[in-house]
Amino acid sequence: MNAGTKPRYFPAIICAEFDSPIDALVSLCVPQDEAMNLVAASWRSGEFACVVATIDGGRSVASLRTPEGRWAACNAFLDYSCPTRGEAERQLHQLLKRGRKGCVGVLVSDE
Repeated sequence: MNAGTKPRYFPAIICAEFDSPIDALVSLCVPQDEAMNLVAASWRSGEFACVVATIDGGRSVASLRTPEGRWAACNAFLDYSCPTRGEAERQLHQLLKRGRKGCVGVLVSDE
């Protein structure tokens, strides 16, 4: 991370896994051209493990890189973002129900 950046961690519920971040975002109803633009913009930032979008209706979604190198299509809970990964993991645990899988994403913003 660059100097002057502050990470925020958020819980995310995994819907499916894909081979590309674009496919993951499109599966979450992000228009393909918008998904391509978001992914291209994230390449320029250097932080390319998380791509977040807001779809019609105001719901936040994300494409997160898995440890295996695939891309998880997720419902992102940005309202539950936390300053530490541990806090976000606790929030995620409260959100997981009925065998769903989840993960923690990280956003980096300049402050």
